[in-house]
Amino acid sequence: MNKDRKLTVTVCVGSSCHIKGARDVIMRFNELLKGQNLEDKVELKGSFCMERCGEGINWQINEEPLTSANVDDAIRVFNARIVKPIKGET
Repeated sequence: MNKDRKLTVTVCVGSSCHIKGARDVIMRFNELLKGQNLEDKVELKGSFCMERCGEGINWQINEEPLTSANVDDAIRVFNARIVKPIKGET
């Protein structure tokens, strides 16, 4: 991952994802970004339906689609794929 390039994390806020916890995912992602001082490196935004409603909570890193079964799963992936690499942790 290019550390100089700002990442975009988009979380689906359509009806199905909202019911599954998308709002909590956005809140937790935002808390992590603030807590780790990464707000200048990651843009967090919402998007209406990503057309994968049956899969779980849908979100993406840049253009890479991801699906999480629940909020905790989304946080685990977010930490592993975004926070740790930006912070230089392994």
